[in-house]
Amino acid sequence: MFGGFLPKEGKFFDLFKGLSTHITEAAIEFRELLAHLDESEKRVRNIKDIEHKGDEITHSTMDLLHETFITPLDREDIHKLVSTLDDVLDFIDAAAQRIFLYEIKHMPNEGRELAEICVQSAQKVQAAVGALDNLKNPEAIKKICVEINRLENEADHILRAAVAKLFREENDIKQLIKLKEIYEILETVTDLCEDVANIIEGIVLE
Repeated sequence: MFGGFLPKEGKFFDLFKGLSTHITEAAIEFRELLAHLDESEKRVRNIKDIEHKGDEITHSTMDLLHETFITPLDREDIHKLVSTLDDVLDFIDAAAQRIFLYEIKHMPNEGRELAEICVQSAQKVQAAVGALDNLKNPEAIKKICVEINRLENEADHILRAAVAKLFREENDIKQLIKLKEIYEILETVTDLCEDVANIIEGIVLE
């Protein structure tokens, strides 16, 4: 009867950590996808499976939020954090789906560089999320968030250079369109990681 009034801090933080772990797993699997494009069907399926697990955690978190009277963080912050983490996972999956649907057989170095930055960003997000249940060292969390912002800036520079190179050197217009879209999705992954960092910084400053 009074379950909704009892503290459930641990459950929320476990769900946050689970979702951020899946983001890292998906980012690493995407990097592996680009390294083994001959295994694209299997790799893309793996990423879709991870994305489904992430969706389950997102739904579980929202259900817990609705049934819990006392929450460890502001309700709006929890909603924004989980929704944005879910978006990160969705966009990694979207990039993987494009690789398969567009039958990409070769990925230029710029695409691989963006994928690597996605992995680094995901790992930093996982570290920041993992530290949320212990806010005794806010400076350490803010330092991680600054690094996520730096990675987003790096991805933005790579994207601009990569698109310019495509228009300069890629003669196949269909391939140009396909690669440009994939690059932009990957850069959006880093944008969303930065959004997560901004949400976490806001929580730390409260």
